[in-house]
Amino acid sequence: MAIRYPNGRRPARALRRAGGLGRGLGAALLGAGLAFAAPVSAEDLQALNIRLASDLVGPPHPAGITMEYMKETIAKVFPGSKLRIFYAGSLYNIPEAVEAMTDGNLEMTWGQFGKSAQIEPYMSVVNGPMLLTTPGAMNQLESFETYKFLKKRMMDVHGVELVGAAHLSMYMGFGGRERILDDFKGKKIRSMGPAENAALERWNANPVTMAFGDVPPALETKVIDGLLTSLGGFNVVKNQAPYFTVAGINGVVGDYYWIGASQKWLGRLNAKTRARFIKWMSEEIIPLQKKLNWCNDKRVLDLYGTEDPGKPGIYVLPAAQQAVLANKLGTATTDWIKSKTPAEADQWADKFVMEAKAAVDAHPIGSDGLESTDCAAMKPWFSRYEKYVRKKKKKK
Repeated sequence: MAIRYPNGRRPARALRRAGGLGRGLGAALLGAGLAFAAPVSAEDLQALNIRLASDLVGPPHPAGITMEYMKETIAKVFPGSKLRIFYAGSLYNIPEAVEAMTDGNLEMTWGQFGKSAQIEPYMSVVNGPMLLTTPGAMNQLESFETYKFLKKRMMDVHGVELVGAAHLSMYMGFGGRERILDDFKGKKIRSMGPAENAALERWNANPVTMAFGDVPPALETKVIDGLLTSLGGFNVVKNQAPYFTVAGINGVVGDYYWIGASQKWLGRLNAKTRARFIKWMSEEIIPLQKKLNWCNDKRVLDLYGTEDPGKPGIYVLPAAQQAVLANKLGTATTDWIKSKTPAEADQWADKFVMEAKAAVDAHPIGSDGLESTDCAAMKPWFSRYEKYVRKKKKKK
């Protein structure tokens, strides 16, 4: 379902340059178990000029750090290349970015499945809490038949190649002025979107959708009682909502990043350049993002975690209380997805639930290499790049 604009025209967007920083990686790169791409002949590879659109923010966000690393190293892999990053929707939001890639007016997007449903409703079939609940299961996403179906559909319908999938924070949760466990008791909770509304309603909450920037004053004035957010979001509002509860990995929100490239752009690359680009993204860039995300979650958990629900901080619900939430949730999210997608998508929503369960059974907690990442070696990455500050809009 394409976005419809008046007279068939898309609104013009001013292009703003996103600055970049960076120096060599040295020991931190080797300690993380990553390495620069192997040297290749400059004669075989074309120089790349890439605009990368995203609606998330820059460093110290793990995905922002990863994009800055791409910018820093692209010319070492593809001599003469340049990458321009556009954070926080400063060039396009995700649906607009998909259309721009379709038309060949944008090279790459760091997207998100749930936020892509406006232009491609089928992308929402992989959303939902309490499905991919282990790191190992999350790392199997690209092997799912559901993902392969979406990859083919994005190619066939939109001319976008999904290069791979990456991780959001695994520990999305709910915060408030007091501890919320397995019943929200009618509290007004800031939601992250319609799919999360369905879950919150099942958990006896009154969902309120608002931009994150409006959350701190809404908490202070008691317009809302709490919020759904990531560990990073909790770090921002911990003074207003000091009690943060997590229902295990992906226990409250389940969504994932996709990284895509325009087929029109890829089609202009020679075979060696295209293959090298895909290899660079899938074997170096995306694994780096997953490691950074894992260690960022662990870092915040270690800093603010508590085993006493009566004390402020991040509290991970015991399995019994996670089960209470799961039983109350039932099929609410899947039912909502089916209500918002074509009837032909129902089978894929059900398929994803089945594939997720099988992946969790086959890859329990502690079984995936990501969980043994040396986060001490990753620590320098979080201070390596200048902290991103969103530019204020000029008053007219």
